[in-house]
Amino acid sequence: MRRTLTTLRTFAATLCATALVLAGTAATPAQAAGKAPAWESRESGSDARFRGLAAVSRSTAWVAGTKGTVLLTRNGGRTWRNVSPPGAAALEFRDVEAFDARRAVVLAIGEGEASRVFRTDDGGTTWTETFRNADPKAFYDCLTFFDARHGIALGDPVDGRFRILATGDGGRSWRVLPAAGMPAALPGEAAFAASGQCVVTGGRAGGRDAWIATGGAASSRVLHSADRGRTWTAAGAPVPAGDPARGVFGLAFRDRAHGLAVGGDYRAGQPSERAAAASGDGGTTWTTAARPPGGYRSGVAWLPRSRTTALAVGPTGSDVTTDGGRTWRAFDAGSYDTVDCAPDGGCWAAGEKGRTARLTARPGR
Repeated sequence: MRRTLTTLRTFAATLCATALVLAGTAATPAQAAGKAPAWESRESGSDARFRGLAAVSRSTAWVAGTKGTVLLTRNGGRTWRNVSPPGAAALEFRDVEAFDARRAVVLAIGEGEASRVFRTDDGGTTWTETFRNADPKAFYDCLTFFDARHGIALGDPVDGRFRILATGDGGRSWRVLPAAGMPAALPGEAAFAASGQCVVTGGRAGGRDAWIATGGAASSRVLHSADRGRTWTAAGAPVPAGDPARGVFGLAFRDRAHGLAVGGDYRAGQPSERAAAASGDGGTTWTTAARPPGGYRSGVAWLPRSRTTALAVGPTGSDVTTDGGRTWRAFDAGSYDTVDCAPDGGCWAAGEKGRTARLTARPGR
């Protein structure tokens, strides 16, 4: 028991020191030791591009990506186990939502039957296909869960309205929700299957709020539902759009009120000014970051138990905010597509060429 208590105290102190470093708070030499946040690469053994990521803890994470690839680590990324569904090599997995080290749901994107959902209850040893899209006009992009039972998946507009797929049994079965509660889509409007964050829920499990990120139209929007996807309202977002390659790509809400939006233009070499915004009223209004990230960003995540600190990632680097999204500063130049943080403070990133990483600290420059 004494050893357990000592371990817990040491772990808590480590988390505290990391939070102090990220938040820019003055820390003692023993707490900070001149270190700054950084991604520590974790070799995945795969060359897939991972746009789906679920951080369960500092030790456990799932990634999902191209060529039907799903990997799982239970030892902090030192080794990854290939737990891909059999026969899925032709599928493009773009999102994974995990409840723990055994239970997870993955989404494959694409037109018609290419959009599918799988669930595992044994750490990926076996999978069950729980949804296969039969509508040739539908294309599903990402999914999210309110709790271990209730979740929704987002599809691009069909007949002028975004499509919502819902589950009430943890992803074992799905139904298309009526379109009557969804505002009409703008011409050219769509969601981006770039990081698994085009539809998200709030920070507290068991809630009913969800948000959708859009782009591709004349303006970007964020849609909000307070009833688990049955009805939605739309609000304009200041992240530039006006082109199929521009808009809001990722959202993160730490509670019902405070949200972050990131995006820009995903094409290499294209400018992405005003690529981030923040909301303090549940997504009704958004304020452009006074100092945005250095370029297009596809993923964003709040640091657990922090009211002001969050991370954003993209192909040209990673940024941190310590003031709730008003200003961002770069801390890494590596390419990542998605980021997620677990309740115990473990933050992970993933991206192209099998890249996976966990947030750590390195000696300051």
